[in-house]
Amino acid sequence: MRISSTQMNQQGISAILEQQAQLSKTQLQLSTGRRVVTPADDPAASAQALGLTQAVTGTQQYQTNIDVAQGRLSLEEGVLGGAGDLLQNVRVLALQANNATLSNSDRTAIANEVRQRLDELLALANSRDAGGEYLFAGYKGQTQPFSQNSSGGFIYNGDQGQRYLQIGPTRQIAVSDSGTDVFQAIRNGNGAFTTQDNAANTGSGIINTGTVVNPAAYQAHNFTITFTSATTFDVVNNTTSTTILSAQPYTSGAAISFNGIQTAVTGAPATGDSFAVSPSANQDIFTTLQNLANALAAPVTGGSTARLNNAANRSLTDIDQALGNILDVRAKVGGRLNAVESQKNINDGFALLAKTSLSKLQDLDYSEAASRLNLQLTALQAAQQAFVKVQNLSLFNFLR
Repeated sequence: MRISSTQMNQQGISAILEQQAQLSKTQLQLSTGRRVVTPADDPAASAQALGLTQAVTGTQQYQTNIDVAQGRLSLEEGVLGGAGDLLQNVRVLALQANNATLSNSDRTAIANEVRQRLDELLALANSRDAGGEYLFAGYKGQTQPFSQNSSGGFIYNGDQGQRYLQIGPTRQIAVSDSGTDVFQAIRNGNGAFTTQDNAANTGSGIINTGTVVNPAAYQAHNFTITFTSATTFDVVNNTTSTTILSAQPYTSGAAISFNGIQTAVTGAPATGDSFAVSPSANQDIFTTLQNLANALAAPVTGGSTARLNNAANRSLTDIDQALGNILDVRAKVGGRLNAVESQKNINDGFALLAKTSLSKLQDLDYSEAASRLNLQLTALQAAQQAFVKVQNLSLFNFLR
């Protein structure tokens, strides 16, 4: 078979170009540290690497969200801790004020201190996060959640929204609690019903908080305990307008039981004195403190502290309910913090595994690539030398 000089030249050049292309590819791999530089190098590995890269990027975003969640939840836990400490302090003040030996001026001083604690609690409820958004405003992060109107009542300006952050492929975590859930949705009294003396009472009767002793028999009705004499009382169901107990003998401190509940009155109620037993209702923490301050500021007259004792007892019960709610919410926040930390560890483990797999797919074996580069250099030099020698072969050179 005859091979022309042109064909020989083309074959030689093609061989050199092929060796140069392989050498260039190896050089690029060494410079980038990647075995797969373009999808054409290994289509299957490239597809797997793309999926792993997207997974790692998503995990990094989850970790960023976790950092935000930890910061916000830690701040909320701190605020709730401060609110709990403040309520404990107010509880001590209420116990201190519920003392017949104190003068009206002494109780007024304590009332002023309770009002200061109220202002502090309101400031805590209006706390902001690092981004300037209110913690307890729900979705209305730019709106101050709590304010006081001209009549002294407390208004919630936020909503019931609870914010969530994605911290894993299939996991979200709540990073906020609405002001309603934390500071307002608190049942007064013992949580089932509340007891209260009539403002017109003239005796020294003091009613306790009471308790539900038979939940199956309990109905959320309104009742009035009325003393028909210093030694007898009636109980009327105001909801059904029926007298359920009549002319019952009264003994100070003895149990008064009806409707599945039990309460007791101590002291010496006067004829006509009455006490209300009503279903519990939601009462915000601020109103609880305000009621206590108002009760302490009202002067005790006539030597009877029954009004003060009843008011202080109600406030203590309501404060305990508020404390319980704060502790419940704080426990939930703590649980979320633990869940976030656990998910962070899971994400770290997944990211490490994904990066390891990605490295196996993409990263270059430097020792193998260096050896290959040397072989390719040798092959290129051989191809170049062969081409030069073949170029020098001709009939004219032979005749010389």
